[in-house]
Order: sequence, then structure tokens, then C-alpha cells
Amino acid sequence: MSSVVISGDTSGSITLSAPAVAGSNTITLPAATGTVMVSGNMPAFSAYKSGSTQSITSSTWTKVTFDVEEYDTNNNFSSSRFTPTVAGYYQVNASIDMLPSSGTATRASTRIYQNGSAYKNGTELQISNITEVGVIASALVYCNGSTDYIEMYALMTGTTPSVQNYGTYFQASMVRAA
Repeated sequence: MSSVVISGDTSGSITLSAPAVAGSNTITLPAATGTVMVSGNMPAFSAYKSGSTQSITSSTWTKVTFDVEEYDTNNNFSSSRFTPTVAGYYQVNASIDMLPSSGTATRASTRIYQNGSAYKNGTELQISNITEVGVIASALVYCNGSTDYIEMYALMTGTTPSVQNYGTYFQASMVRAA
């Protein structure tokens, strides 16, 4: 027979203890209203580019592709797109390494797109005599848990620019439920 013990004190928390079957089964809830998140339902992923470089058109915003998942805790990353199925606020980070095929570039930038539209600008560099540059993007993004999705885009003005397969990654993790 199983039992659940509920106890509380003036510390502002309630502790639920289930009978020990295989180790500790204790959850401590904060004195707050809203959705309680546990590690099992807080989506996070990390992906990077490992294969060949990706050619992009000069001065044109281009979706960056990522071919290796380091982890994807809730199977929300596919086809270089993060589509979280839990509504909430997500910390999104990316680093994009680019270079022109010859000569130098004059501009490099990255941007977070949400639902196919520009959402937040990342690093915007006006450069000269640079053959390779890394740009970053970071923002807190709200996703509704059903239809919202996030992608990374890059732009470089130069001779036949490309996104490199090193130093290029895309990550997101839930910070707080909606």
C-alpha cells in the first residue's frame, strides 16, 4: 500500500514524500502559483554544424542549417528548427562563424527568427579587411507551446560567403513556464 504525506511549515514550502521504493521520492514545491516544472518537462536542445560549410548569398538573410544534435530533451528540434511543445520563456543562444570565399567581407550579422519572421537581431558587424568572423545572438523568447518555432539566420556581405562547420551552434532551454 502506498501513502502520500503532506507537511508544511512557515518556510513557505510544502513537501510531498512518497514511500521510498527506489531511492528518494521527495518533491519540494515553492509557495507560488502557476505550473510546477520538473526536469522531465523543461525542453532544452543543443545542435551544431559539423558537416560541410553552407554557402549563403551575399547580403541576403539565409536560414542556417544544423546537422548534429548534442541533446534534445523533449524531441523539439528537427530540420534546424526548435518547436517547443511546452508554453513558456526560452533562453535562445547561437554562434555563427562565417567567411567569404576570397577577399574580405564588409558586413556580418545573425538574427533569431520566430515563426518565419525576424524576431531579435544578434551581433551586427560593419567590418573591413576581415576574412573570418563569428557573430552571436541571444534572447529570451516566449513560445506558446503549440505553433511557435525558432530558427537562426545569418547574413554576410562579401565574395561568396559561407557559414563554417566549426564555431556554429544553436541552443535553447526553457527558463520559466507560461
